[in-house]
Order: sequence, then structure tokens, then C-alpha cells
Amino acid sequence: MSKDAKNVPALRFRGYSDAWEKRKLGEVADIVGGGTPSTSRPEYWNGEIDWYAPAEIGTQRYVYKSRRQITELGLEKSSAVMLPANKTILFTSRAGIGNAAILTSPATTNQGFQSMIVNSNTDTYFLYSKIPDIKHKAIRVAAGSTFLEISGKSLSKIPIKLPIFEEQVKIGRLFLKIDNLIAATQRRIDALEQAKKALLQRLFDQSWRFKGYSDPWEKRKLGETNSYFTDGNYGESYPKESELSDKENG
Repeated sequence: MSKDAKNVPALRFRGYSDAWEKRKLGEVADIVGGGTPSTSRPEYWNGEIDWYAPAEIGTQRYVYKSRRQITELGLEKSSAVMLPANKTILFTSRAGIGNAAILTSPATTNQGFQSMIVNSNTDTYFLYSKIPDIKHKAIRVAAGSTFLEISGKSLSKIPIKLPIFEEQVKIGRLFLKIDNLIAATQRRIDALEQAKKALLQRLFDQSWRFKGYSDPWEKRKLGETNSYFTDGNYGESYPKESELSDKENG
């Protein structure tokens, strides 16, 4: 690698100092489109081959089971391509460019994708971590009168920078750990939100009361409560479970 100061990141793992290489995306991954078997031929559908549509690719990092499947004959009679597991990054190419996920089992897609089959000299999770940058560049070069779309040829020309494979692996594993922590934290947030919804329902339908309170609630209009709204905090602490009593259980 040439020693170009512009291609040397300020933050590096120890032991690495070489400049990152400038490459085109098509040089580090094969860009592969998809296809749709004729929907008028039932023998092409409900087989055992997963077949993805763009609407199935959202915020998840990995996908392993599609909503619809095609048959071997459907694969043969269409432009759909079998994509390998763990080396393919599904990448939506129209009507929402740049939604991506790592494929964890062999599958096909419809024509709304330009997926990346990562070559052996590129770390899959490292390239997946660069998707936000690739998406930004893809949207800039996308074209279309009805909706924006990027072709495989245009996507393959998008420039990227990358280090040697060993450093790619280290970077990929670092972002994998961070993304796992984010996912675990999000699951905890989701669980707390569900617990809050359940608690609100039980408190407001009076099936669960603070200990020491049994009088019926009054029906009032909001304007009669002298309530006011603010973006500040009231500083109230959460009630302890010991302070709550279950009306259903007495």
C-alpha cells in the first residue's frame, strides 16, 4: 500500500500503520441482482428456496427466513440468483435504497436488490459496517423518473477505502460487539416499555392501587384539574413494588 496521509485514519489498532487502499465496491464484492418468477405459474412458488422482497429488510442485521419461497423450477426460469450464506449482504436498490442485512442461509431476492457477495479478501462485517457510507453514495448517483434506483453497474463503481484483511477483521469484530450491545440494550428498553404499558393499564383501570388507597376515582374534565404542561421533570421517584397492592388479590 502506498503511504498516503489522506488514507491513514487517525484512530488505529496497534500494529497497523499502512494507508488504506482506495477500491471500487465491485472489486471487493460481486454485485448481484435478483428476479421474480412468473406469478401466473404456481409450479414456480411455495418451494423450499427463500426469496426476499425489499419490504422484509428493515433494521435487523441478519435475515434467515423469507416470507415467500420459490421452487427450483422457479429459480431456473427467472433471473433470480442463489446467494451464499454469511458472505452476502442484501442491499435494496429501489424505493428505499440502502436497507441492508447479512444473509445467514442461502436465498434469492427479487429485482429490488443489488446484493453484495463479499470476496475472500474482505471481511463481511467490516463491509456491512460501511453500509451507511455506501448508502449515502448510492443515493447520490441513483436515477429514475418514477422512483430512484441504483443499478448494479453504478453500485459497483462506488469508491470505498479499506485496510488489509487482518485489520478489517479487527474492525469488524469491534463493531459486531458494539452492535450486539446496542441490540441487547434495545431489548431491555422494549421490555421496560411493555412493562410500563401493562402498569399504566392496571393503574388507570384501578385493578392495581397504591397501598392505603381504596376510595373510588372521581370523574373530572381535564380543564377542572388545574393541570399545566411543562417540558421539565417533576423529580418524582418510581414507586416500589412493596408500595403497590393488587386489588384482584385483595
